[in-house]
Amino acid sequence: MARWMYGTDNYSLPCDGMVMAMLAHSVSMLLIKVAITNGINKYVMVAYSYSLSTIMLLPFLFFLHSRSKRPSLTLSALCAFFLLSLFGSSGDMMTYAGIELSSPTLASAMLSLVPAFTFVLALIFRMEEVHWTHYSSQAKVLGTIVSIAGAFVMILYKGPTIFAIVSDSSNKLQFSPQLNWVVGGIFCVGSSLVSSMWYIYQASVAKKYSSVTVIVFFQLLFSTILSVVIALIKVSDPTEWKLKLDMGLIAILYQAIGATLIRYTLCTWCVHRTGPLFCAMFKPLGIIFTVCMGAIFLGDDFNLGSVIGSAIISVGFYALVWGKYKEESNIENLGSSSHNAPLLQYVA
Repeated sequence: MARWMYGTDNYSLPCDGMVMAMLAHSVSMLLIKVAITNGINKYVMVAYSYSLSTIMLLPFLFFLHSRSKRPSLTLSALCAFFLLSLFGSSGDMMTYAGIELSSPTLASAMLSLVPAFTFVLALIFRMEEVHWTHYSSQAKVLGTIVSIAGAFVMILYKGPTIFAIVSDSSNKLQFSPQLNWVVGGIFCVGSSLVSSMWYIYQASVAKKYSSVTVIVFFQLLFSTILSVVIALIKVSDPTEWKLKLDMGLIAILYQAIGATLIRYTLCTWCVHRTGPLFCAMFKPLGIIFTVCMGAIFLGDDFNLGSVIGSAIISVGFYALVWGKYKEESNIENLGSSSHNAPLLQYVA
């Protein structure tokens, strides 16, 4: 782990890649908030974004497929891809709703709950083991509890405003009276939980079907179908489907290109070069980016509750990652290859 922190030639480029990936995701959060505030329907935005991503990935699918052998598509594989797309699109819908009701800062902070929820689900499905006498297991359990506690702090408590571009907030300590903030936080937590379910199932699917490009394409295709159907049901006004040269169009283009294709490529490349644990360590960096850009560009208040909650989540996150790192190091030292460790395998 020390070589990650001090940097080497092998890790400098992946480090830059993950910083760019987290920055891209933070920009995505802000654009979603601005676009929804300016009047674009969130269901329409999701439908257009998925559709554009699918169309852009299609040429790469044919190019890569013609140069290498791919496993044959079966009914079970298509069903697995559909279930993955259901998890992914549901998580995106919850994220959009959470950002609309609360703020990009809260939504970004809740993403650090994904490893904690993944660990809990892995325990339920017996993909992870806990040895209470080992420091690594104690760190993982404690990190999970602390992360979830930090999420509740951010949702239920705002506190005084530390910094604001334009604000008339009182400096008196108080629990947030805004119901929207709480409901938005619950949506963001739900998005993290669904994302964790996606990671767990993705690990199982990847073992059976190794073509990453095909998996991603069919997920995007099914997500497009699902999001379009939901949008047609939820959006009855045809005028809301009309695109204009405004922030809504910019958000859709960025979601399709930057937040989906480019960010996914960066994360996949970094995982391939350095492993999943290295990439997972950059998650809390997204909180810092989102808080700073939200305050500068959107005039979001920088509240004490956000600072305390983000700090607690980050401490829990790194405790969980440290516990997992120590566990894998012990397994390598013992020369054992029987332990199944899906946690953080796809978190990027």
